[in-house]
Amino acid sequence: MKKQKKQQINLLKTLKKLENTNKKDPKNNKGTNPFIVLFILAILLSGIYTFLASPTREVINTDIGLNDIQAQYASGMYSELVIQWDSLLAKKKEQKTETGFNNKPVIITEIDKIILPPRDGITDLGFNDKTNDTKVTIKDEYWGKLLADAIPSIIGTIIFVVLLIFLFGRMSGGQSGPMAFIKSRARMYDPEKDEKITFKDVAGAEEEKEDLEEVVDFLKNPKKYKDLGAKIPRGILMVGPPGTGKTLLARAVAGESNVPFFSISGSEFVEMFVGVGAARVRDLFKEAKEHAPSIIFIDEIDAIGKKRSPGIGGGHDEREQTLNQILTEMDGFDNETNVIILAATNRADVLDKALLRPGRFDRKVTIRLPHMEDRVKIFEVHAKNKPLDKSVDLRKIASATVGFSGADIGNLLNEAAILAGRESSKTITHAILQKAFEKIAIGSTKKSHILTQKERETTAYHEVGHALVGKMLPNTDPVYKISMIPRGSTGGVTWFLPEKDTTYVSKAKFLDQIAMGYGGRVAEEIFFGKDYITTGASSDIENATETARAMVMRYGFDDELGPENFASAALEGNHLGAEGGGKIFSEKTQEKIDEKVREILKNGYERARSIILAHKDLHEKITRHLLEVEELTQEEFDVFFEGIEWIPEKTIG
Repeated sequence: MKKQKKQQINLLKTLKKLENTNKKDPKNNKGTNPFIVLFILAILLSGIYTFLASPTREVINTDIGLNDIQAQYASGMYSELVIQWDSLLAKKKEQKTETGFNNKPVIITEIDKIILPPRDGITDLGFNDKTNDTKVTIKDEYWGKLLADAIPSIIGTIIFVVLLIFLFGRMSGGQSGPMAFIKSRARMYDPEKDEKITFKDVAGAEEEKEDLEEVVDFLKNPKKYKDLGAKIPRGILMVGPPGTGKTLLARAVAGESNVPFFSISGSEFVEMFVGVGAARVRDLFKEAKEHAPSIIFIDEIDAIGKKRSPGIGGGHDEREQTLNQILTEMDGFDNETNVIILAATNRADVLDKALLRPGRFDRKVTIRLPHMEDRVKIFEVHAKNKPLDKSVDLRKIASATVGFSGADIGNLLNEAAILAGRESSKTITHAILQKAFEKIAIGSTKKSHILTQKERETTAYHEVGHALVGKMLPNTDPVYKISMIPRGSTGGVTWFLPEKDTTYVSKAKFLDQIAMGYGGRVAEEIFFGKDYITTGASSDIENATETARAMVMRYGFDDELGPENFASAALEGNHLGAEGGGKIFSEKTQEKIDEKVREILKNGYERARSIILAHKDLHEKITRHLLEVEELTQEEFDVFFEGIEWIPEKTIG
């Protein structure tokens, strides 16, 4: 025992020494937690105290039978019998003592233990002798044992239910309660608390705002329309490309109407559990009716409103159940329910017909990309809180951003503000706006990407080939910039920008674009030879092929095949083919389509080749200058064409 005590004392000294070392050396103290040291010390001290101070020890004997215990009980050898669940503990009277640490006596109690048969009581076991002074204690009967056996299962069930409720609460956006999982996730904008948006905050889109003003007037003055027997559209579907302001218009309708606005995305209805989406729809419409008059806005409704599958059993059961519930709820409105459904999508072609019929989504508002005047107004709105330099001409920038949505314009001005901060400029200049525009449109310059001399020459000839062919053709857009500096994923770029907004594209424009696209590959072939053409024209060839195939299959531009849409037929044929059907048009027609596409591409290639061969010296001159300056603006490029007339079409094939 003395040896054990000495070891314990040495261990304590070692721990104390380590602790003092850590205090002296901050480096050693980096990974040491004082709480861990205290915890280890507490365990050691507790063990030492238990070992040294324990006055009793129990020795349990299991190598004994019931008959032996009954005989020893009758002879009075036991001081106490304890019947505990399905076991019997028999404590003997004789107690032996041993000399422990510091000569302290240690009391040893011998206990005989056996496993009892089920439902055996005191009488059955023969432990009911009145003359015997042995104490008999029953700590548990059968039902108590049964309850004790069930306790782990009950505790496990409770833990599982609590965990399930916690997970459902996390999946429902942090809401609590067992019903939070099926509760609607729509966010309600209160016009009295949240930021109020009106039509004044929506630049451009004047025609779209006019279509929505009737909804606002109905929510403000419903009696005026009801007295005339008019029914306001229950649902309004806003269709347009991403970033055109569909959500903003919906918020403006709510702000003008001064009514609660419930906003939710279509994807938030769909879950892996069948029936959850339908339950959320019911909860959303119930909440909207309670706050009527109100507006429900469902963004990206195509996530749940797609056409239902005609096959047996349908498609995604959960999505279709959710769609069916929406159809039911929209039919369930009466004339007194002032709840209007606004929905937005950029894929109206995939929506189910039942969703678009009168009585549900009665009206469709098409929101197009902003035209010139609308873009100027959008620029003015986004530039309100930005310090623009006096040199900035928003109309000039707007004219260059053909095809930009409202979100694109907002992003452009934000990028310009970030760029101005990076350059420590107090205002946003026209040059900074120009850099931001180029960064968004064609990507950032890759200054770390250094080209070899051979790659620089190939890039320069390639890009000038695009620009020269495009300049000589009558139906292409003007050259905005030629650059041989790597940007984004490209080694160089020739940028054409339209001068004005257009609604339609002619066949002649498509043909000129294909020829212009082949200008880079043709230049490589003419100046370096066929064996030295590169992969730089891969995207040009891809775009030209897609354009030619669309001309033949979608737009009906081929005289022999006629104005027939083969693109939709091909999609439908592929769909039927998956279900055992077949192609809509014959293999002979497919061969003819391939032949016509190949003919268009070949003619475009030859046109580009004729133009570059006819102006080979000019091409060489522009390329040499580009290799020196690396970038050419529209004005600098046009200087090379002063006094040069465009070649008539008949001379270029």
